[in-house]
Amino acid sequence: MSETPFVDALFWICSAASLVSAWLVFSTDSMVRAAFWLLASFISVGAILILLNLHFLGLILMLMMAGEMAIMAVFMVMFMMNPAGLNPMMMVHQHRASIAAGVTAFGGLTLVAFFGVFPVGPARNPVGVTGQLGTELLGESMLVFQTAGVVLLATMIGAIAIAGSRGRFGSADEGSVEPVMGEIGPDGDPDSPDASSHSSAPP
Repeated sequence: MSETPFVDALFWICSAASLVSAWLVFSTDSMVRAAFWLLASFISVGAILILLNLHFLGLILMLMMAGEMAIMAVFMVMFMMNPAGLNPMMMVHQHRASIAAGVTAFGGLTLVAFFGVFPVGPARNPVGVTGQLGTELLGESMLVFQTAGVVLLATMIGAIAIAGSRGRFGSADEGSVEPVMGEIGPDGDPDSPDASSHSSAPP
């Protein structure tokens, strides 16, 4: 069995999956679900790029979108006024303008797909293309990306710790009290929740 029919079948399956998941982004009634449907759409597009032998672009698209959508979902669960971003809500605004923009973009891309002239032969100098592309994408911005990643991770951990029912100085349900400076708990930790039980309650 030839590899081409199998690759063609995967291409059409991934194309259909990307379109269906993109539609579900706007038809779902939850911000969190919309984020994960958008992730599914990007993963399908990344798979298409891999099938087209654009391995670097496909994998970096999957990697970046997976991290971005996961962070977005976590932040929406923690900070949205709509509890956890899961309650029903309207996901589309300016319906007529959105429909017109979507139809126009789809029509333009369809015309390019059918009437555009694309190169057929392989690249003339394929050696080192992946490295050059990586340098072009992240060369001068690598420090910015790494710093932003660490900051986002620290923000997520801090937000989860602050939002937890058990804070640094005891359970929020029982009324946590900050310990007196220098007071040591039974385990030798000045920040131990047990140490706070010996401190005087605030007036």
